[in-house]
Amino acid sequence: MHELSRRTALVGLLGTAGAAVAGCSGQPTASSAPVMSPSATPSPTPSVDDRPRWPLSGKLLKNQDDALHPAVAVKVPDNRNEHPQRGLESADIVFVELDGYRDPSGYSGTRLVPVFHSTMPDAVGPVRSIRPVDIPLLSPMHALIGNTGATGWVLNYVKSFGDSLEGMLSYMNTKGTGSYSIDPARVRTYQGVTYYDRAVLCHPKVLIKQTKKFQEGPPQVYFPFGDADVASTVDGADARTISVPWKSGNSYNMSYTWNASSGTWLRSMPWGPHILSSGKRVAPVNVLVISAKQHYDKIYTGGGHDEPIHDIIDTTGPFHYFHGGRYVTGTWQKADVTEPFTFTLEDGSPLVMAPGQTYVELPDKKAKIVIKN
Repeated sequence: MHELSRRTALVGLLGTAGAAVAGCSGQPTASSAPVMSPSATPSPTPSVDDRPRWPLSGKLLKNQDDALHPAVAVKVPDNRNEHPQRGLESADIVFVELDGYRDPSGYSGTRLVPVFHSTMPDAVGPVRSIRPVDIPLLSPMHALIGNTGATGWVLNYVKSFGDSLEGMLSYMNTKGTGSYSIDPARVRTYQGVTYYDRAVLCHPKVLIKQTKKFQEGPPQVYFPFGDADVASTVDGADARTISVPWKSGNSYNMSYTWNASSGTWLRSMPWGPHILSSGKRVAPVNVLVISAKQHYDKIYTGGGHDEPIHDIIDTTGPFHYFHGGRYVTGTWQKADVTEPFTFTLEDGSPLVMAPGQTYVELPDKKAKIVIKN
């Protein structure tokens, strides 16, 4: 297994199945050692589930060599006129974050960051530019970021964490390598100008070949995965629907409906079901809502938007975790850019998540998450 960070080890991200591990302050001496009668039956030693898992999905891994390659994240737009998207069904994790381009009411929509590792699709798209929150989200997993660029200070931010992620393999920086292509059916012309913003596709299997970085794969398991039968939601409250608002007045909701027959959460956009170009509906096994303060930088970039900021560094906040038609709540914490999140339930115990695809919604702390059972 890959070496785990100190913080990762503390929360059992290898899938500790809630087993207690006893500790002591020193070695027992002969005088302090317990005396056991011949008829006494020794207590069983608690076991730790140390089976190899895919680092980003938590699924069991038969051959550890299969995971020895980088994770590839791709910046994907999420506004209505940019649908349908391609390739999201293959992602291990999909982050939902602020877009940055304001609508006429002055509020931003959403942008996605699917991350691929256990499965690498042939193509993902459309592809757009990096946002500031991508750096602390992706640095702990040492991901490559498929993108079409970023504003100046965000590019410098990416470069400053070059030991933890690779964000310079953009469309323009890799021209001629086959890492990206143009879908001619999605090229558009408006007022005599040709636009490619909905037409760029990223090819993760080819993008990986453009760098020697992170070829050992993600350095740690990203979320606290265990088996589904020991997930924290086993004893959680019932949940049939989830509604996560992204705009003021608790509007522009991303919603999920529990489907018992498939064991997944059927995702909907504000205008209807979230359907991909393949015809498949987005239906993750896990939904994780990480609420954090949102705001915008005060520097106008000249690119038509202000950079959206999610405060997730050196701070804490509330989370909701949904799996199997149930949910639990608690507090998340993230120490710095390169550390993963940790999650503590309300009773003080660590969160355990079930393996499978996880959608991570990052709404504002003020947003009212509505759950119906």
